[in-house]
Amino acid sequence: MSKGIILLAAGGTGGHLFPAEALGHELRRRGYSVHLVTDKRAERFAGSFPADEIHVVASATFGSKNPVAVTRALLTLWQGLRSARRLMTRLKPRAVVGFGGYPTVPPLLASTGLGIPSIIHEQNAVMGRANKALAARVRAIAGGFLPQGEGTYAAKTVTTGNPVRPAVLAAAQHPYLPSRGDDPFHLVVFGGSQGAQFFSGAVPTALALLPEALRKRIRLTQQARPEDRQQVEGCMGKLAMAADISPFFGDMAERIAAAHLVISRSGASTVSEISVIGRPAILVPYPYALDHDQAANAAALVSAGGADVVPQADLSPERLAGMISAAMREPERLAAMADAARKVGRPDAASLLADLVVGIADGQGISKFRGVRS
Repeated sequence: MSKGIILLAAGGTGGHLFPAEALGHELRRRGYSVHLVTDKRAERFAGSFPADEIHVVASATFGSKNPVAVTRALLTLWQGLRSARRLMTRLKPRAVVGFGGYPTVPPLLASTGLGIPSIIHEQNAVMGRANKALAARVRAIAGGFLPQGEGTYAAKTVTTGNPVRPAVLAAAQHPYLPSRGDDPFHLVVFGGSQGAQFFSGAVPTALALLPEALRKRIRLTQQARPEDRQQVEGCMGKLAMAADISPFFGDMAERIAAAHLVISRSGASTVSEISVIGRPAILVPYPYALDHDQAANAAALVSAGGADVVPQADLSPERLAGMISAAMREPERLAAMADAARKVGRPDAASLLADLVVGIADGQGISKFRGVRS
């Protein structure tokens, strides 16, 4: 028999949905029913999400100062709020957990207005706009990289880490095996929901600068936007390189586990998954992020020696080629980076967050959850 419903709310990108998915698995393991509120973008992730039901509630973001656009956004938010209130009244969830993104605003406004115990989880080192708007209303703020004991809402912030999906935990069981001599070298490149375009130009150009002997060793997995895919595949064909290019990989955790080197953005979920699996990385923070500083997400991983961070403006094809070449010639250094990355990973984050959610649902204060792991 179910212990009750926990409602999760998340924007429809992997960065928001992956930690929500991980928490969903843990809550179901503990006997709770899980429902998800999100937007239509989540459809490609829905197959693996452990929800009894997925609800789409209207929402909008204020991307323009045009009065007509603002009025339209406000109307959509009002409609979403009314829909969310009806949903809360019908489901009677024991708690509601928001994971950021503008689709979380109506359900969290509804839940806090109805007095339902509510929490937000912030994946990044800097709080996003949706979570900032909701922070004053919720009973607790769980942080992936948020520093505990600092900031406006320090009294109700608990550092739990970012929950990672079961597929990531399974991938973390595979040890890092260095590529030596003429062994194949697995290179994994991805840019998340934003920022893959830069890699579609930079990586093929950098690979073309490598000596042929190194290129022959590389087995490339690269995420590319649909409009860039043909271009990247064409470049790989001209270079006669083994490559798997796609806009989305459903088995990305396994591909990271097989990687000898990862090149990626430093979104919160990405950094968390690389750390838990334990793989060396070159991180290129997305320079146009509105809500957070991706460089801050990677700070712990970089300081531990598990990754190198290079600003996009400084990453010429020549520099990237040099970094890939050096990595391929220094297997022991990469192995040390993999070990360092694993040491800062938080494989228990889903369990810690579930403890907090259940505690808040049961009416407990957050003091017992603070300092569990900082």
